[in-house]
Amino acid sequence: MKVLKVQFYPWDKPIIVDAQGLDFKKGAVVVFRHEGSNELGEVVGFAEVDIEQYNKEQGNLRSVSRAASTTDLQAELDDEQKSEMISEARKLVHEYNLEMKVVDVHQSLDGSRVTFAFIADGRVDFRDLVKELTKKYSRTIRLQQIGIRDEARLCGDCGHCGRTLCCKGHVKDFMSITSEMAEAQQCEHRGSERISGCCGRLMCCLSYEEKGYKESSKDFPPIGSIVNVDGRRGEVINWKVLKRCVLVKFPDEGGGRGYSLVDVDLDRNKKK
Repeated sequence: MKVLKVQFYPWDKPIIVDAQGLDFKKGAVVVFRHEGSNELGEVVGFAEVDIEQYNKEQGNLRSVSRAASTTDLQAELDDEQKSEMISEARKLVHEYNLEMKVVDVHQSLDGSRVTFAFIADGRVDFRDLVKELTKKYSRTIRLQQIGIRDEARLCGDCGHCGRTLCCKGHVKDFMSITSEMAEAQQCEHRGSERISGCCGRLMCCLSYEEKGYKESSKDFPPIGSIVNVDGRRGEVINWKVLKRCVLVKFPDEGGGRGYSLVDVDLDRNKKK
């Protein structure tokens, strides 16, 4: 069954919502029920799911109520309201000396629930903070801890390339970025600072070309292997995938302790 992928918390991943047979395009804003309240969400994509299996594993699938109206859109918190609520929450955080940073706030469409997003290094006992916020706003208050990558997506910045962060733009679902991706693209030697994003984690763009590098390097001899080049035997010590050549270490022909390093083109025989 085709369902909608809807983004309603800007710091969280999209959720799956049943369109109820209604036709929505990407970018449409819809109203749906979530945890007992009406919420607004933007359609960011589509997916095919097995409803029975989803309900069994994830709980009952949420459903769209209707398309959002102008009145619905006007009910959202504006930037000034958000700024005031975040400032108030940060004051209370300071008063209670809590090791956390409030970074965003979200209000349900019907105004019955307010969710504050925060980052922290570990677990935080924020029960007193919730009590004070509940007393001030007379609504159900929820605090949600988010990751540092989510904060980067929420706040945005410029990446090393000079463009807006990918997570702020087109990346909707975070994937695990590993050091093996950097190794496959031979950029791990640059140091963690040069291959890490503003969030301090490995850059998401390391995943973009990983498959291409792996495909291109399938016919490369293993690093450390001994190869024969024009009658000389040497050890492969590095790959240069984009140039399609390997760096080979040849011992000194005179029998000394020296050696020479030579780039050997993998396609050299084809070019002859």
